Order: sequence, then structure tokens, then C-alpha cells
Amino acid sequence: MKTKPSHNLALDLARVTEAAALAAGRWMGRGEKEDGDQAAVDAMRLVLNSIDIDGVIVIGEGEKDEAPMLFNGERLGTGDGPVLDIAVDPVEGTRLLAQGRQGSVATVALAESGSMFNPGPIVYMHKIAVGRLGKGHIDIDAPIEVNLNAIAREKGADVDDLTVVILERPRHEELIQRVRETGARIRLITDGDVAGAILAAQQGSGIDILIGVGGTPEGVLAACALKCMGGEIQGRLYPRNEAEMKAAKDLGYDLDKVLRIDDLVATDDIFFAVTGITDGELVDGVNYFGAGARTHSIVMRGITGTVREIIATHRWDKLMTVSEIQYDRIG
Repeated sequence: MKTKPSHNLALDLARVTEAAALAAGRWMGRGEKEDGDQAAVDAMRLVLNSIDIDGVIVIGEGEKDEAPMLFNGERLGTGDGPVLDIAVDPVEGTRLLAQGRQGSVATVALAESGSMFNPGPIVYMHKIAVGRLGKGHIDIDAPIEVNLNAIAREKGADVDDLTVVILERPRHEELIQRVRETGARIRLITDGDVAGAILAAQQGSGIDILIGVGGTPEGVLAACALKCMGGEIQGRLYPRNEAEMKAAKDLGYDLDKVLRIDDLVATDDIFFAVTGITDGELVDGVNYFGAGARTHSIVMRGITGTVREIIATHRWDKLMTVSEIQYDRIG
């Protein structure tokens, strides 16, 4: 007999990221990074606690003493459902939101308990991410020129047809120059490499690969999405200084190990959601229109590989009768 499908928590997660985006979007361009992030945190926590899961945050915004942010080890959900790891980024791109720039999103992922990589003290990792056609044809240890040639060959393209996403940081100056010398095009981003990795796996996005040093927590979130999409990510921990290196080694982390997608999330039973806060290439931002708002989300489920786009209209006259969050205004 065929097994009946389990409940698709990705659809519940859409409510989580929608709530975070609706709350944070009010702070667009107001120059207050902390206030925008806090608004998203409060909304995300409220809705996550309404879902029938017994969840523990593995990828959060720091340790418990940094509360009221969503902290590592915090338990969320009603406690009545499956035991799960949670990865959150209530606002990926807090600076983008504060400055009113494109590309800030709210994102969250769930996976089987014990399956998500815990980055410990290591904040950054070197990573390379591609979509389905590039899967099996990248090597983080190989020169960028080799990787670009392999991806181009697999796509039946020339290297100068490819577009590479790289975070615009001083540490990437040499990488950027080497990519330019191959003839490939470059999309420099100031923040938001979870969205960048998803774009590399999204058919028709015009993005072929993300490479460079970015956040380790974002690497785990990206791995959750890419597993659902059939893509690939590889990473290596990138300590910022001797103290971070020593702390990692004392905890038993292998800083030379290549972390593959199964190391970053060791299951296919994954649920992922992302909602736009400000307009971007991946998803549109929140559009407020007086009586309500419109949101644009992408939700994914790893077991089925289903990727859905959700356009939602939220009515204040209905929502404000049941919500503890004042989405219709600030404060």
C-alpha cells in the first residue's frame, strides 16, 4: 500500500515568513536596522509558536543572552508535533531594509531533529552553489576557472554566457578579478547570499553560480533550499581570526573539511519558505495599499521537490481582529 503524504509544513511556514515580512516591511528605508529586525523576530516567533511542531532553533541570531532575538536552542511550536531543527533569518539583509534597498527577505527552514549543521563559533564559510545542471560538476578546491568551464560545458554554453553572484567585499577582490578574466559576467550583491544561492538554482533566473565567503548560518539555510530544488552547495569553514580558529578546534571542528550539502542538512525531509520584504530578483517585496498588503513567497518541500510561489493578499479589517501584531502600522 502507498503511504499517505505527511502534512506539508512548508505551507505553514509561508504564514511565518509572511508575518515577518509584513511586520518588518514597515521599517523600509527608516534607517533603523534593529527595529526592523525586532519587528520580524516578534512576528516570526508568534506564528512559529502556533504550529504543531516541537522545534529547536539550530540556526538563529545568537545565544540566549542576546534575547529577545530568536536564539540558538530556543524551543518553538506547540510541542505537539514532530521534533525538528529550525533555521531562521527573520531579515536577511537588515542593512538593505534599513536603507530601502532591494533584496531583503524573511526566511525559515525546518528539518528532522539533528540533521542541520551547527556552525558553532564560526560565523563565515567559503561556499559555492549551483542548480540542478551544475550539480556534480563543482569543486570548492578547484580554481574558479575550472568550475566555470565545467558549468558552461554542462549547460552547453560558453563561459562568457555565465553570470556569477559574489558578495561585494574587499576579501573578494582577487576572486572578482579572476572571474572577470574568464569573460564571465558578475552580479555583485551587498548582502543576501541565501537569495543569491536560490537564484543560482532557479531556472530562468539568469544566475548560474554563487561563490565566495559569506555567513555560515546562511549556508545552512541555502542548503535546505537547494536540496529541495535539486541543486548543490559546498562549503568550508572560514575562521575570521586566531581566537575563532582555536575555539572551533577546541570544539572538534575540522576546518579543512569540505562540507557538502548532506553535511549541512543530512535529510531530504526539509521544509523551506522565503517571503520578500523589499523588492528583489527572487521575490517581490511587501506592497501596502491602505486596506491591506500583498506578499510574495516561495515555499519548498524536500521529499517531493515541490516549489510553490504564493501571492497573498492580507486584509487589515480581518487580520487585525485576530492578530497580536499590528501589521497595519508601526508600533
